[in-house]
Amino acid sequence: MYYVGRGLIWSCARIRERVLKIEKREETEMKVPQHIAIILDGNGRWAKSKGMPRNYGHAQGSKNVERICEEAWRMGIKYLTVYAFSTENWNRPENEVAALMTLLRNYMKTCLKTAAKNDMKIRVIGDIDPLDDDIKGRIRELEEATVNNGGLNFTIALNYGSRDELTRAAKKMAQDCADGKLKPDEIDEAVFESYLDTHGIPDPDLMIRTSGEQRLSNYLLWQLAYSEFYFTDVPWPDFTKEELVKAIEEYNHRHRRFGGVEEA
Repeated sequence: MYYVGRGLIWSCARIRERVLKIEKREETEMKVPQHIAIILDGNGRWAKSKGMPRNYGHAQGSKNVERICEEAWRMGIKYLTVYAFSTENWNRPENEVAALMTLLRNYMKTCLKTAAKNDMKIRVIGDIDPLDDDIKGRIRELEEATVNNGGLNFTIALNYGSRDELTRAAKKMAQDCADGKLKPDEIDEAVFESYLDTHGIPDPDLMIRTSGEQRLSNYLLWQLAYSEFYFTDVPWPDFTKEELVKAIEEYNHRHRRFGGVEEA
């Protein structure tokens, strides 16, 4: 019986090893997007479905961001951008906004440790001026501490709205024209892009939105011009590595022509 037991354990271990190798091979055979943008939707509804307050959902969603960051980098994704707090989210109930700000403070501490552990480079986009001074200080600390890291380029859209971003970019360009730093006939797409919050970051190849909604909600309107979209009913706290693989598998079935014609 002892040897039978040992043989069974050995066989199970070998089977598990083979399964892992197959999964790894399937992942490496996929064409992995260089840059994925995600709208983290469904935290509040997920919590409500479990009889918990919305803030519990936001806390669990925050933890899931860390897990997906690690999985994305393991899969070969170089850039990950997440929609954490929009310019419209200020319209939510005051107690929920306050709880989100508290969660953000805590997350900045955790993110600093996670970035150091995983060699992540952190960047925050959006208008951070309305945020409290301590949060702005932590954002600057996080960006400065990770600027030379060589792992996943992780971008957090915070108090971000694409229309606000485009408006701020236009104002900066107009001011530079008025100051003689820029001539109007020098403005092209590349110049305009250099005034955006995302300057220097490649446009997303794939945009994922969780929890069933199928709209962009003022997210990266310029940058998503030729991105592939993937919508899933899975709420963000339940979005796992397996769900990320599903999204990338679907991406692999898309044909990106960028306005051209696919050759036979």
